[in-house]
Amino acid sequence: MTKFWNNINKFPRFLFSVIVGFFLTTFYTIFELLKEKNKRLTISIIIVVFIGIITMILRQMLGIK
Repeated sequence: MTKFWNNINKFPRFLFSVIVGFFLTTFYTIFELLKEKNKRLTISIIIVVFIGIITMILRQMLGIK
């Protein structure tokens, strides 16, 4: 039973490392693309459009005007 509680105590650290690892691997490629001057504008436009679409979807789903 002690082994079970030790595993339960380790779970938050594991969950935190998985989440941080996901964001680091996801955003690393975006930051590498932003280093190139000709792709900076394209990536910025894609990010702004993506945030705008998500905002509009959430506003319509929640009924916020």
